[in-house]
Amino acid sequence: MTAAYESIDNIFFDLSKESGKVRFAESGLGWKPMGGGDTFTLDKSAIASAQWSRAAKGYEIKIFRRDTSLVHQLDGFQQDDYDRISRLFKNWYSVVLESKEHALRGWNWGKADFTKNELTFSVQNKPAFELPYSEIGNTNLAGRNEVAVEMALPQDSSDTGTNGHLGGARGKGKKAGAGRDQLVEMRFYVPGVATVKDVGEDGDSDGGAGEEEKNAATLFYETLIEKAEIGEMAGDTIATFLEVLHLTPRGRFDIDMYEASFRLRGKTYDYKIQYEAIKKFMVLPKPDDMHCMLCIGLDPPLRQGQTRYPFVVMQFKKDEEVTIDLNLDEEQLQQEKYKDKLEAHYEEPLHHVVAKIFRGLANKKISSPAKDFLTHRNQYGIKCSIKASEGFLYCLEKAFMFVPKPATYIAYEQTQSITFSRIGGAVSALSTFDITVAMKGGGGSSQFSNINREDLKALETFFKLKGLRVKNEIDEDANLLAAALREQAMEESDDEVVGGAKADRGSADEDEESVDEDFNADSESDVAEEYDSAHESSGSGSGESDVDNDEDEEMDDDEEEEEERPKKKSKTG
Repeated sequence: MTAAYESIDNIFFDLSKESGKVRFAESGLGWKPMGGGDTFTLDKSAIASAQWSRAAKGYEIKIFRRDTSLVHQLDGFQQDDYDRISRLFKNWYSVVLESKEHALRGWNWGKADFTKNELTFSVQNKPAFELPYSEIGNTNLAGRNEVAVEMALPQDSSDTGTNGHLGGARGKGKKAGAGRDQLVEMRFYVPGVATVKDVGEDGDSDGGAGEEEKNAATLFYETLIEKAEIGEMAGDTIATFLEVLHLTPRGRFDIDMYEASFRLRGKTYDYKIQYEAIKKFMVLPKPDDMHCMLCIGLDPPLRQGQTRYPFVVMQFKKDEEVTIDLNLDEEQLQQEKYKDKLEAHYEEPLHHVVAKIFRGLANKKISSPAKDFLTHRNQYGIKCSIKASEGFLYCLEKAFMFVPKPATYIAYEQTQSITFSRIGGAVSALSTFDITVAMKGGGGSSQFSNINREDLKALETFFKLKGLRVKNEIDEDANLLAAALREQAMEESDDEVVGGAKADRGSADEDEESVDEDFNADSESDVAEEYDSAHESSGSGSGESDVDNDEDEEMDDDEEEEEERPKKKSKTG
């Protein structure tokens, strides 16, 4: 009598770090880690299909489920195990264990196929790699023909993703938990256009009339979003806000808020962000008294191609009211994580509602500008610029915050010193100044330029109140420079007056006096003759002849001077 099960040791389940024992039985299969723990089991009725292929630790069996889109991997088999396991799958589970040979050419071009459970990239009709939908965290159009696919990552190195379910499988099938090196992003270049057929309600196409040409990359992107169900399902949305203006990244996005994450849906880009990634949350009133900005600090930052956005900056009109009911019942609202944090109904300004819901779902404290500082116009935001980018600098209780772009956060505790200075420009016309913030530990510095001069004293007082080292170079430099300029001007004027009276120039003074006497005596006749001759030769009284006349006069004076010089010398001799 044969045993009703088969066991194999040293098998890894869903990329687990620890190996275990797999057992095949007539009712299904199970896996248990060697170190002990809960056993993963799968009923035979849930097995839709299975594949055998070469893998990292030998050979693997990939099992596709009927009830969900999850794919399970059993890795570590020997090549000799194929015949025995193939018979078990056929006899007990009525499933053919299909042998799949992978493409080993190393080509990076091929064909992408969307199956029920995963994205398969094939080269010459052989799979090069498979990407389970459960492993995809987000996708974006990185360009006209480029699609970026971001992987779902654990929150920290200790997160195995088991979610109380041992075996190394991440919650909802994510298997990359606790890996030291992990794939975080993959990009597909999809050129050309694709033909999309409109399918009617009866399932038949319109016979070519409904065909539409669409950008192939866009079609790939939309199909992946649908298949991978990026974000939670629409029915799980707790709150939705449409067409919210974002200053960073620029554009209008719909905000879908879920239990564990929120989603920004734009015309080109689509982001899914976990609440755990929110590290800071700030409400910043704009100096125009008409708008309010919500600033969300993210780690890891939002990625758009090669650009990273560590802060998301939204802008709302202060007088825009909204009425909304959360998609949570009374029982859910009474749960510990939502109690006293969320309300069933909101009817107040939009920016208040969004801030309160974010605070309740993300469980983050909201920061606001410090009450101890106001500008000369009784506002919290200081208009200034970082290089060529204009924005507003806010003094919070524990940090500086510059928005909207580049959004810059500087904690006071990381600040070495603050210097008030003026770079360039005339001292007399000093109406603005610059702030240079030096960071501790050689962390560089940040400069905020073109701040109104009237805010200098208020800022200096606030920084000293916070215990920051402040150096004001503006008044010192202005006084020193003004004194230096005055002293220099006086010295130059004294040199001209005193030096002119005392300088011994020898016979040069006498020459000048004789030239002046001779010139005064004969100036009228000489100038008249030269002017008349020039006038006759030129035939006009234009500016050009005037210039020539001046030159002629200067030449005649020089000639007279040369003629007189020998006479003067002979007289003195």
